[in-house]
Amino acid sequence: MSKVIIIGGGIIGLSSAYYLQQSGHAVTVIDKTDITDNCSYGNAGYVCPSHFIPLATPGIVLQGLKWMFDSTSPFYVQPRFSKSLIDWGLKFMRSATDEKVAKAAVPLRDIALLSQRLYEEWTSLPQFKFAYEHKGLLEIFQTEKAKEHAKHTVEKAHALGLTDTELLDYAALQNKEPQTKINGLGAVYFKCDAHLYPNKLMQQLLEHLKNVGVDIVCNEEVVSFEKNSKSITKVFTDKKVYDANTVIIASGSWSRELAEKINLKLPLMPGRGYSVTLEDSPYTINHPAVLVEGRVALTPMDGNKIRFGGTMEITSTQTAPRMNRVEGLLKAVRRFYPEFDIAVPPVEKIWYGFRPCSADGLPYLGRTNKWKNVVMATGHSMLGLSLGAGTGKLISEIVNEQPLSMDIGPFDPDRFN
Repeated sequence: MSKVIIIGGGIIGLSSAYYLQQSGHAVTVIDKTDITDNCSYGNAGYVCPSHFIPLATPGIVLQGLKWMFDSTSPFYVQPRFSKSLIDWGLKFMRSATDEKVAKAAVPLRDIALLSQRLYEEWTSLPQFKFAYEHKGLLEIFQTEKAKEHAKHTVEKAHALGLTDTELLDYAALQNKEPQTKINGLGAVYFKCDAHLYPNKLMQQLLEHLKNVGVDIVCNEEVVSFEKNSKSITKVFTDKKVYDANTVIIASGSWSRELAEKINLKLPLMPGRGYSVTLEDSPYTINHPAVLVEGRVALTPMDGNKIRFGGTMEITSTQTAPRMNRVEGLLKAVRRFYPEFDIAVPPVEKIWYGFRPCSADGLPYLGRTNKWKNVVMATGHSMLGLSLGAGTGKLISEIVNEQPLSMDIGPFDPDRFN
């Protein structure tokens, strides 16, 4: 029986474990935390084929430069001297072209649709009840400039086969949310999108993996590897040694440092996000929504909850959280939903975590040229949960040397080398 070591217990690592165990491998998942509060828990819960535009776009580079010295801005790059940040930033800027954004759309669409289909398969199984709903997503805009961009987005969606995407005027938008007033000119309505409650998904997936014999190792940090020719034969943590036939690096925002230990260069930066969840919310929304100018996401979850999330803070994992960013997030919500009077909660009620941002907005997924038995599964940025099940399925197909469910060439981990 082949021994597969998966480093990282987020949705990517656990989904990979799910499919690899099903195909007969002895799977061990190693995580340096207790796997109860990583980025796979605090996100907006979107399963979103609509997100076919990567983070690296021409507009975000210019906007990011304008926002660089405003620590409350939606997209903030912490000014600091870091060779890794400079390297990532230069590659990010070179990737942020119209041509590369257009090329990214098809693979992002394909992996999202694959992932959505697999999540829907999971919902038919008795061990999974994670409040999955396929109700679509609203992308709400307030300015004429954003309205014009929305028209082009609808055209691109139709060209990609997402033909049930609609451009809504204000009346149609308000009709979808009759319980509360919305300040907006209109919205793009992506009927293709779904959402779920990440906390339940992660808890149930973790419990299932334990029940079927996957070894879940918490609170151990991988510190080194034993290398033999072009293979990794052992994984060393700060507590134990694990034999390995295959190693999956799915360690999120810590993947760059881990890759360096096996002499791989991976342009990746942590992008911190924040979220606030209203339990027993006094407010009601029917659909998840992205607030275009505010760069905030809202999601109704699990019947009685609403989660507000957002901001992208390119910083070090060692940098203390900036809670004033949550104030900016909630102010943006009030600009769009004026009846939502939400105070900044106590620090212990605010979630924050790091998304692994590649240099072009596409994940790093596949084998590397340097090692025969290492597979990368990281760099999903804000789409980790959305692409989680699909990534896990692809990882199992790669390891088993089976035909792949889609072309993963655009996700080549060596594409910047």
